[in-house]
Amino acid sequence: MTGGPLFPLGLRLGGRRCVVVGGGEFAHRRVNALLDVGAYVRMISPEATPALEALASAGLVGWERRRYVQGDLAQAWYAVAATEDPDIDAAVAADAEAAQVFCTRGDDPAASTAALPAIGRHGGHTIGVHSESAQPRPATALRDRIVAALLDGSIASEPTAAAGIALVGGGPGDPGLLTLRGRQLLGAADVVIADHLAPQSFLASLAEGVLVIDASKLPNGRSMAQQQINDLLVEHGRAGRRVVRLKGGDPFVFGRGMEEVQACAEAGLPVEVVPGVSSAVAVAAMAGIPVTHRGLAHEFVVVSGHLAPGDPESLVDWSALGRLRGTIVVLMGVRNAGAIAAALIEHGRLPDTPAAAICNGGLTGERVLTMRLADIGAVVTDEDVRPPAVLVIGEVAAFAAVDPTRAEPTPAHPGSGAGRAVVQT
Repeated sequence: MTGGPLFPLGLRLGGRRCVVVGGGEFAHRRVNALLDVGAYVRMISPEATPALEALASAGLVGWERRRYVQGDLAQAWYAVAATEDPDIDAAVAADAEAAQVFCTRGDDPAASTAALPAIGRHGGHTIGVHSESAQPRPATALRDRIVAALLDGSIASEPTAAAGIALVGGGPGDPGLLTLRGRQLLGAADVVIADHLAPQSFLASLAEGVLVIDASKLPNGRSMAQQQINDLLVEHGRAGRRVVRLKGGDPFVFGRGMEEVQACAEAGLPVEVVPGVSSAVAVAAMAGIPVTHRGLAHEFVVVSGHLAPGDPESLVDWSALGRLRGTIVVLMGVRNAGAIAAALIEHGRLPDTPAAAICNGGLTGERVLTMRLADIGAVVTDEDVRPPAVLVIGEVAAFAAVDPTRAEPTPAHPGSGAGRAVVQT
């Protein structure tokens, strides 16, 4: 018997055999869902999508490259009929019925004995929404609204996160680029220790009673000492609170994140590290600049410019960077922009190399300035460029000055002595 109301049930399929018959798009989605819960997946199909082939090549899926035959469901706990051939899918479903194995049919959901819900996860919860109709979109839309409400606090759920410390990369400043895991941890936090480059607008959505500590480090201005930040993490962690250290970009890209992890480890406090979208690539991308591009750049380097070339404490080999042909992304380089450009030119980079300075990338007031490498120092001064700003040096920087649909960039303002300011909206 098929059709009728659904009985919602969660299956523990970890390590258990599940048979997927077919290798197309529907099979691909079901295979990934089964792998997510640790199932042993046996796929039967003469052909498969490239992604499924990659899973099989990696040993994550057992792939038998042939057509389905009766008996292939032996010892299966769950079956998926996904060949897109109604006759074969019907045969798989009939064999599953005879073997008392629940089966999902891709071609005929109403004829399936098992229906997969639209699944979402939040903290320690799994949210599954079934649709009684054959149309999955209403269930998917409802699932998305529930998960979004859990993330922004519109629906309260009992916090499941245990006391501890999380080091969260907040991305380049746009709260939309904060990772899902980062949002989950912030939603359960008792204490948030935040940098000024972290997504500030997201802090307003935190629950009442959350202690927010400003740990900003302003260039050439007020800043909280790193030791004080370390001490705060340890203090609140030892007090049994859920602590989130919210940093801009990625915590391990010039963020001193490892120092904070080490301080917590020395105090016997474990730390969960949540990577963030690094401004080293995100800010350039939002300005229309790919850090690599076929035929122009086969490598890119991210370098700190907080110390000038020639500074005895600098660990950067500027002579090696000057010989590179690819893209150089400089973070924290506004103050030393002119000296950096001079060092690169001295060691072989052409003065006419396209360059860009992206100010307040992804934030209100973003500006994208394009120029020649030789003119970086003058443009930074004349345009009053202030941190946060990202410098991009290389042929790809010219993409900021052209229509992104064009195949190739052209050098930006060759021979000019000044840059161009473009206000992004």
